[in-house]
Amino acid sequence: MSACLIFLRLLDAGSRYHPACARGLFGRGSVSATFDIDVRLAEMQTLGLAMVGRTSISGVQRKISVNVSADRKTLQVAAGPGRHLLKPQSPVYPELPQNEWLTMRLAEAVGIEIPPCGLVSLADGSLAYVVRRFDRRDTGGKWRQEDFCQLAGKFAREKYTGSAEPCARLVRHYASEPLIELLELFRRMVFSWWTGNGDMHLKNFSLLAGPDTIHRLSPACDLLCTRLAIPDDQLALPVGGRRNGLARADWLRYAEYCGIPRPAAERVLRTITGSLDEALALVPRALLGDEAGRMSSEVLRERSATLE
Repeated sequence: MSACLIFLRLLDAGSRYHPACARGLFGRGSVSATFDIDVRLAEMQTLGLAMVGRTSISGVQRKISVNVSADRKTLQVAAGPGRHLLKPQSPVYPELPQNEWLTMRLAEAVGIEIPPCGLVSLADGSLAYVVRRFDRRDTGGKWRQEDFCQLAGKFAREKYTGSAEPCARLVRHYASEPLIELLELFRRMVFSWWTGNGDMHLKNFSLLAGPDTIHRLSPACDLLCTRLAIPDDQLALPVGGRRNGLARADWLRYAEYCGIPRPAAERVLRTITGSLDEALALVPRALLGDEAGRMSSEVLRERSATLE
């Protein structure tokens, strides 16, 4: 028996993915049970996307557009815009693909929408993270998406200049259904704290207008526990002027600022802390090393205690 790399659940020998998992990640139609990856790490050095701003984990994480081949047996580097992004191991920070897989699954566990994602094995046996792009139309082109840097009239290099409070104002002003999206923003801000994510900057929040033209928060992406790589990392966007040492009262004040009724805010906090056991059960499935797994569990336990 081995594990499906998309959800890391057991499957029969001779296969790499559950058919349903593969369809969810790679789209309609079947893919080979031994789906292959035609991506060389050497190509990543020259094809990686340029990043701007301060030196951060996301700034050194290589990523490249890829597509499923016509025969649906291989994932290949895209000559043009790709339907998926692939992120291999980083030479600077270890185990980023496993880290991102785990943090995305934790987000899903607490009710945050995420795009289809999973792990794949490259030709050298290393694990890479792959995610389907949610801003691409099936018929070609892109859905309208604006990140919070754009909405705030800032340059991309200013993505770390801001705080949680102006983010709430942007949602209140631009979202089609602001009360719904403010509650979701609150959930994601608390989740970032809960998982030790110090890299949720303005470009990692955006509003997306899909087929119904309603402007809502786009599915969460680029989620990491940055404390696994930078043990003293703090929030990218302060809450109530604080980047660290936040407690339940701080989050309830932020919810009040957002105009969220206290019972609704408390339900969000209960959902997150109530997911601790499920979260701790996910950690061993993430294929992290022993030390990283221990640190991840420690962050989740400590942050859960601050929210109760």
